[in-house]
Amino acid sequence: MAGPFTFTLLCGLLAATWAGATLSPPAVLSLGQEIIKERLTQKLNNHDAIGILQQLPLLSAIREKPAGGIPILGNVVNSILNHIIWLKITSANILQLQVEPSDEGQGLAVNIPLDMVAGLNTPLIKTIVEIHMETEVQAIIRGNTGERGHAHLVFDGCSNSQGSLRISLLHNSPLLLSGRLSFLVNSLAHRVMNLLVPALPKLVKTQLCPVIQAAFEDMHADLLHLVRVPVSLGSDRLEFDLLSPTISGNVIQLELGAKLLNSHGDVTKWFNKSAISLTVPYLDSTPFSLTVRQDVVNAAITALLPPEELVVLLDYVLPELAHRLKSNIKVISEQAANQLGRTQMVKILTRQTPELRLDQGSAKVVQLIVLEVFATNEAHHPFFTLGIRASSEAQFYTKDDRLMLNFNGISSDWIHLMNSGIGLFSPELLKDITTELLVSILLPNENGKLRSGIPISMVKAWGFKEASSFLTKDSLVVTPATS
Repeated sequence: MAGPFTFTLLCGLLAATWAGATLSPPAVLSLGQEIIKERLTQKLNNHDAIGILQQLPLLSAIREKPAGGIPILGNVVNSILNHIIWLKITSANILQLQVEPSDEGQGLAVNIPLDMVAGLNTPLIKTIVEIHMETEVQAIIRGNTGERGHAHLVFDGCSNSQGSLRISLLHNSPLLLSGRLSFLVNSLAHRVMNLLVPALPKLVKTQLCPVIQAAFEDMHADLLHLVRVPVSLGSDRLEFDLLSPTISGNVIQLELGAKLLNSHGDVTKWFNKSAISLTVPYLDSTPFSLTVRQDVVNAAITALLPPEELVVLLDYVLPELAHRLKSNIKVISEQAANQLGRTQMVKILTRQTPELRLDQGSAKVVQLIVLEVFATNEAHHPFFTLGIRASSEAQFYTKDDRLMLNFNGISSDWIHLMNSGIGLFSPELLKDITTELLVSILLPNENGKLRSGIPISMVKAWGFKEASSFLTKDSLVVTPATS
């Protein structure tokens, strides 16, 4: 009998094993830089970021205290400002965003280039002097792996990128003057540009950074909403939620938990991190990918194909198969074959849910089935009961924004005689006809239930027309179809 020390040792070894195991989430949503750029750009447009830039108070900003805190009271500077009637941004653009790993490698740096033109009006000339201004704002995104329900992406600061500020006169600026007037206007313009060097970055930080943060928070809220959209599985549904976000290179990976709910909204199964493996493919140039663990995919198939009982009056529905079944039974028992009437009945019961087995690039579904044959529809006891282990090739494909599944063929891999009222016989004698019955009755029924597919809401929500899918050794991966 094992003593306390042995029991303690075994518990310690078991704990060490679990502690060292790599636990995989039920699903991972990987977002590439294209999705991040497009979504954040859209949110910046929604928050009128360009309008904010056009309203930057340049003139009041250059009249404020400089960085050193010394008030602008010099006669020279005052005389410059007195010659400015109007200083305003006349055009502003946000150029294409760039996403890259942050310097610390623990977050994402989103670089937002700004291109602006300011108009300077002075009594010295009747036309407007145009000043070209370029700068770049950098926003940092990090993952916060707090407790369940509190894990999220966070906005971790916003600042002007060092060395990105460039201010110059436009080449077509109307300074086609000569002599002393041209010299004065040029001197005034360059002094204004010198004053803008410290003022513009401060303005951008105080006026635009809050807008960028609001745009990010909207983007994050939309992302969480998409993640949590219920996935319809017949009368049941599958729901995902964020477990923890991680950032790898320039890719955001959202580890997702999952739960299966029935038609009443009751949770029938939880999926959390486990030792079940999950291979997340490298995103490369794909905008996003949703990688789902094998057991979650299997649960989805189970929800679409619950255990059921199919009853068929064979002679009315499939007369040719009825004749062949009678011929097969005649080999076993001529007396039993003669008892088969016009209402001979076949019952197929799927007692256990299908089991999905994935391999690199292929999938198979294994089912345990019970098949019974009755002489007539009034018979209380079957001629015999067969237990069958059947398998089908599972073909995953996509149609528009839906993931589709179809069973290609079905084979009887193993047959066992569970019960017989016509004497003992080798069930192998009925293997061929049994397979044909499954192909003709069970297979169309299951494929009919799978025909509606599984919606992938984020495909069209992110502007893609179609989805694409492929299999790894332990997961199903859905991506947008790219031309």
